[in-house]
Amino acid sequence: MGFPRGRRRLVLAVAVLLAVAAVAVVVHRVLAPAEVSTPARAEYPPAPERAPGVIGRLPVAPLIVDGRLRVYAAHRQVYADRPVDGRYRTTPFWSYRRWPAELTGVVASGTIVVSRWSDGRLVALDASTGRVRWRADGPVPVPSTAVVRRTGAATVWNPSGLLLSDLPDGRTVVAVTGETRASGVELSSGRELWRTDLPGDCRSDVGTTATGRLIGLDTCAGTPTVEFRDAATGLVGERWRPPGGPDALVVTPLGCRTGRSECVALRTAGPGDAGGRGWILGGGEPSAAPTLDPAGVVVVGEQAVGVVDGVAVGRSARTGAELWRYAGLGPARVLTAQPGRVHLLTEANDLVTLDPTTGRLLSRSTLNVGSDGTGWAPGAVWAEAGYVAMERLREPVDPDAEDQRYYLTSEAVILAAT
Repeated sequence: MGFPRGRRRLVLAVAVLLAVAAVAVVVHRVLAPAEVSTPARAEYPPAPERAPGVIGRLPVAPLIVDGRLRVYAAHRQVYADRPVDGRYRTTPFWSYRRWPAELTGVVASGTIVVSRWSDGRLVALDASTGRVRWRADGPVPVPSTAVVRRTGAATVWNPSGLLLSDLPDGRTVVAVTGETRASGVELSSGRELWRTDLPGDCRSDVGTTATGRLIGLDTCAGTPTVEFRDAATGLVGERWRPPGGPDALVVTPLGCRTGRSECVALRTAGPGDAGGRGWILGGGEPSAAPTLDPAGVVVVGEQAVGVVDGVAVGRSARTGAELWRYAGLGPARVLTAQPGRVHLLTEANDLVTLDPTTGRLLSRSTLNVGSDGTGWAPGAVWAEAGYVAMERLREPVDPDAEDQRYYLTSEAVILAAT
């Protein structure tokens, strides 16, 4: 006995439809756009008082937020751990993940962490809880051809098309650029303040100024020109070229509070101008500052610091007057700076931190952890809240090598308190 032939066909068709529906449900659950937010379950940690010296090593680059957390970037995730001075990476304090979009950049100001995604979405998180504060749509990022290294340093330390600008009225603007559009979003609320069309791939971001302007380099007319755009309105105010500037212009921001944001100076260079020329930024056109011409000089507030014959020299960025000297470094270079601190790296990979105003030694430590030694070359570096984080590269450095050969160890990032 069995089902009649017609009924068997009906049962088989129903079974096939049910199977297809089940597969469709599974595929939808796996592939459909999704957002997973895992907020913090513990108290927001206090900012520690840490003695200067090497803290530990990490497999990925940390963004120090509010002096309390370390925030990291993964392919489709932004997450934080604690304590900020922990020797190793720990279980996430909070986590935020999106699918199928990819994370392309992270910036932070105060207790707000802003993530940018490959579909143009901006998502702001509260650093103290990990909860979403706001979401906003921005321009789709320009596709990057750069090699994405496993530390994620480019995503958190130098995100493309994602900048911060503090306005004179106390507000902070998140400036976001794509290939053909830019917009400004209020950091506290996610409210779009402005949007504007861009000419395409003939314009690039340089940074933001400490006076609330966005700096861009425009080559659309053939002759490179630096533009200054009001961060509050998106309108271009000044368009400037260095007098006698080269046809192929490279513009580097200097004296930035963090990353390429809140910068007080810049350097222009190009063919026939290899030494570069330094400029102080203000409300109008940049003012020439010959003290900033050498490529190894950094700016911290009103001071310019460089190394000459093993001696660190601090000068007034505006007048060039010498303010102080610190000798006994040997072969060394200025590594980076942050408010109130300038960091130098010796040939033996000692991290030397000086007060940029007086030249007083604040700390000195050998960048060695465990049995790793100091036989490595410095890579990308970040300084924030009294900490310095830096990639360690295997010598001789091969920029085309895969990560296993490129980095010194699997935990390539060293973290030090200064």
